[in-house]
Amino acid sequence: MRTVLGAALAASLCSAVPAAAATFVVDAMANSTTGGTGLPTVAVSSGDAITISSSTDDLWSAGALPRFSDANGLTAVRLATAADDSGQAVGTQIGADFGLLGLHGLNLPFGSLVGEINGVFQLLGANFSGSAWDTGTLNLYYWDSNNGDNFGTIAFDVGTGAGGVPEPAGWALAIVGLGLVGGAMRRRKHSIVAVSA
Repeated sequence: MRTVLGAALAASLCSAVPAAAATFVVDAMANSTTGGTGLPTVAVSSGDAITISSSTDDLWSAGALPRFSDANGLTAVRLATAADDSGQAVGTQIGADFGLLGLHGLNLPFGSLVGEINGVFQLLGANFSGSAWDTGTLNLYYWDSNNGDNFGTIAFDVGTGAGGVPEPAGWALAIVGLGLVGGAMRRRKHSIVAVSA
């Protein structure tokens, strides 16, 4: 009985871990929120776990210097490094804080990665871990007001899995399983002490 409950506990705790992953390349011009189209990625159901990851040395640009950013957007002064893909000399200012852009009911940093499901947008940035906010296809966009001079791409690993937020029954099962494991460990400790005494 304890083995069955322990296995069920492990399964319920692991169900929030993304089960599938794929790489998608988002283009700052073609996938801009203004003048472009979203890049369709994966189908999700509301509540599914979503993870997005990219390198912060992988850059895209909203135009002439200093407009390079990673997927977190143009939020601060950024200097070129030997590791980034800007192609600029080390130490050159390649990015700056351009403030927030208001679109689709949100105010988000220029040049950031956003996701959209059924017309509802959400900031994702360079690295995101959370739950799908609706059911449908997750489309990825470069958040910008004019795609005419955008350039560059960033590769994103997108992971999904069912059960991003455990259901109440899952929590109950986890609590019962932990109680049984704790009780078994306590009984085992007492039996070991009794044998050695």
